[in-house]
Parts: sequence; C-alpha cells; structure tokens
Amino acid sequence: MNYRRFLPNLCTAMNLVFGMCSILSTVQGHLDWGAIFIFLALIADGLDGRTARFFGVSSEFGKEMDSLCDLGSFGIAPALLAWTFVLHSYGSLGVAATIFFAICGMWRLTRFNVNAAVVHGYFMGLAIPAGGNLVGMTVWLLLSLGIDPRAFGAAAPIFVAVVGYLMVSHIHYPDFKGGGEKIYLGAKLAALVIFAGIIYLGSAAALPAVFAALFATYAVFGIVNHTIAAVMPKKEG
Repeated sequence: MNYRRFLPNLCTAMNLVFGMCSILSTVQGHLDWGAIFIFLALIADGLDGRTARFFGVSSEFGKEMDSLCDLGSFGIAPALLAWTFVLHSYGSLGVAATIFFAICGMWRLTRFNVNAAVVHGYFMGLAIPAGGNLVGMTVWLLLSLGIDPRAFGAAAPIFVAVVGYLMVSHIHYPDFKGGGEKIYLGAKLAALVIFAGIIYLGSAAALPAVFAALFATYAVFGIVNHTIAAVMPKKEG
C-alpha cells in the first residue's frame, strides 16, 4: 500500500463520512449534530490537500474524489438540514430553495474543476465548503438560541437561495494562499461589523455564534471587497 497516497485519500473519504453522519443525524432529528458534522467535514476537507502537499502527491483521482465528497457534505447535507429545520414549512418555495442550493453546489464544483488551471489567487464565487457551513452554522445558532426563522417571513428560503447564488457568482473571494485580490479597508471594516454584530446578538450561544460569524463574515467580506474593486478607478499600467 502506498501510504503517501492513501493518507490524503483517507482524509477525503472522512469528509464524506462526516457528511453522511450529518445526513443521518438530520434524518434522526438531531439537527445540532447535523450542523456540527458539516463543520467536521470541513476540517477533513482541509486536511486532504495539506496532507497531499506534505507527501508531494497529487492525482486526478484524488481531485475527482474530493469534488464528489464536497457535493455530499457541503451541498446535499446542508440543503437537507435546512429543509428539515424550516424550509419544509414553505411549501414550493422551500422545495425550490433546497434544490437550488444543491444544484448551485454542483455547478460551483464543476466550474472549479474546469477553471482550476486558469483561476489563481482567489475563489470565483463562495467556495462550497464555506457556503455549506454558512447554512449549517446558521441553523445551529438559531437552534441554540431557540429562534424560529418563520417569524421573519420568507427570510429562510431567501437566505439559502442567496448563499447558493453566491457559490455560482463571479465574486472574487480570497483563498488565503497569498498573491490574490487586493484587500480594501472598507471590506475589512464591514467584516468586523458583521462579525461583532453576530457575536453580540448570539452571545447566549457563544460557540455556534463564533462559527456562524466566521462564515457570514467571509461571505459578506467577499461581496464588499469585490464591489469596491469594481468601482475603484483602475491604475494605468
């Protein structure tokens, strides 16, 4: 057995293991664990690439395996979690938002694979692990606070649909590898406000508030930074 290739693939497989644990937990009514397992899938997803780079191995098999696992853990599992939590209450609108999110996840992964050789220094659209965890951590936070999203009208299906759209958008999100998009002060300030606001409002449930704030901050940061970059005058080369 070639352990140098086995270990990265094992991390990738654990991504889907946690994704399946999320789905099974959600089906059994343990929605908090459904959300937590989505976050654990993110950790496994982050380890596979780092493990592969550590051992100096890479393969098309591993890349395809990673995408398929991501779709299960960050596309299907969060959609099912959101559906079970509240979207089922919205009839056709809830069905549409749930399916739309999963399809956007599939589209995002396909586009990423096709553009991997030409897009560098940023993510085009919100990465599906971030999108899936934004939905998952929001559900966990609302559960922990005892908040029923139906009190806010159609906010829940709109939120899920917007997160899905962000994944397939052309907004540039930092990939934290350096050499990417310029980071503007306005985006940093907006991110700080969002993070602090969620932490303050969710202080009664500190841990899910922190996780929800992290992913919400990242999502909003990309939107604001991309918008500022689009309206700023370009310097002549």
